[in-house]
Amino acid sequence: MTGRLPLYGYALLALLSAALFLPGFQGLPPFDRDEARFAQASSQMLDSGNYVDIRFQDETRYKKPVGIYWLQSAATALATDLTGTPKAIWTYRIPSFLGAILAVLASAWTGARLFGGAAGFLAGLMMASCVVLGVEARMAKTDAVLLATVVLGQAALAHLYLTRDREAPAGRAAWTAPLVFWIAAGIGILVKGPIVLLVSGTTALALALWDRRAGWLRRLKPLPGLAIVAAIAAPWLIAIAIKTKGAFFAESVGHDMMGKVAGGQEGKGLPPGYYLGSFWVTFAPWSFLALLAVPWAWARRRIDAVRFCVAWIVPSWLVFEAVPTKLLHYTLPVFPAIAALAAAALLENFGRTHERPRRLLTAVAVALGCLGFGALTLAVALTPYLVDRRIDPVGLALVPAVAGIFAVFVRLILQGHHRSGMAAGVAAAAILYAGTYGAVLPAIEGVWVSRQVARAVAATRPCPDSVVASAGYSEPSLVFLVGTPTRLVHGAAAAEHLAGGGACALALVDDREEAAFQAAAGSATPVRLAEVSGFNYNTGKRIHLTLYGRPAS
Repeated sequence: MTGRLPLYGYALLALLSAALFLPGFQGLPPFDRDEARFAQASSQMLDSGNYVDIRFQDETRYKKPVGIYWLQSAATALATDLTGTPKAIWTYRIPSFLGAILAVLASAWTGARLFGGAAGFLAGLMMASCVVLGVEARMAKTDAVLLATVVLGQAALAHLYLTRDREAPAGRAAWTAPLVFWIAAGIGILVKGPIVLLVSGTTALALALWDRRAGWLRRLKPLPGLAIVAAIAAPWLIAIAIKTKGAFFAESVGHDMMGKVAGGQEGKGLPPGYYLGSFWVTFAPWSFLALLAVPWAWARRRIDAVRFCVAWIVPSWLVFEAVPTKLLHYTLPVFPAIAALAAAALLENFGRTHERPRRLLTAVAVALGCLGFGALTLAVALTPYLVDRRIDPVGLALVPAVAGIFAVFVRLILQGHHRSGMAAGVAAAAILYAGTYGAVLPAIEGVWVSRQVARAVAATRPCPDSVVASAGYSEPSLVFLVGTPTRLVHGAAAAEHLAGGGACALALVDDREEAAFQAAAGSATPVRLAEVSGFNYNTGKRIHLTLYGRPAS
């Protein structure tokens, strides 16, 4: 069954997505090391005018291609011209925000093409309100934009697969789907390398093996398509290869990509099964619907639309589980297919019977769904106390409000009231996200150590261009918030910077570096300007920092 979603359906999904993604979009400081690194490198591109090389301060940053940096630089330049905004993290998040909305709309189109307009709308609704896409929409990284390119490519592939038994179109019509596919692939490669082709390639391979026929793939026009990809990605790849004498490929492919495949990078090595276990949170509040859809999908596996979704999900998921390096968002490229299957199964009431195995599956699915969404809600309520030793009234109020609406959502779905049930599910998600991102997280002072430091520097710096030497605290968010010239050093070097940097110099010293700092300072006692305490969630340790100025003369 195929169908169309009316234009107003896409407009409604776009508005709803924006409403769900906007809370905290401006107010949250950089809350991930990678986000600060991406934003800072993009900021330096704007400052230097060098749009080929990628740098974080003086260090090269060759883990990812240049596409996201170009998008962030362009968005920030435009936002600055229109609003006069000084350096702010939200301008670098604009590509992720727009990419997430585009991914929602592309998911809805694909779902409608596969299972009908109503299923497409529900699939878009699930994507707009699932936990992991909401996080990525608020972060200045690659993943929301990458998802948009993946879903656009998969939409084109789905169209070709569903129409493979029809007469091949001629003229311009024959180029529409291939152009969408290869342009999306080229942009995806320029944003995050070959991940987009991994998803599409494993989907096509699985379908070819499953059907024992692959002739329809010729309609993708592979040779002209590869030329399109080369035209998009090759100019910069050649330029960076020449500029770095091959160092970019050695770092991005040899170290970053192969390092993730060979072992767990940056302490993120986890066993297979991690994504299955975390799915109950990442796809919440809809994760229990996905489990209920499994028997429905298995029974209909010979239907082209179901087969396409299974081929989209299973091979990629297995690859992600096999790779030792695991992050919660890595499986995001297969979520649109999961959403489409869940939506289609929901509209058919999951083909439910009253047999005992189905009742058991329903009980397990509901229990796991409640556990995932409930754990997330409780974590939001408890974090202010664990970090700042205070009870946040908004976080506390979220628990009964979200739990109550979620319970209504589950009950309505199980009773077959799909429209009102889905509305309740979206309401539960919207209230949780608005409270979490708009109120609870921004108010947890202890989490935002770099924000505290930036405020202390702004309040005490002797000169507008004061440079801070930070000893023992080297988070990328500090560089983004305090300034590119910020020096990341050890205790003795911080004392030398303070002594030799003139009247404008400042030093930020972690307690672990205090002894070395004071020993190097000698008899010239630095002036304590401010103290900052907090919890570094990247290291899992509490920290205490002191901001120093030059000794009084």
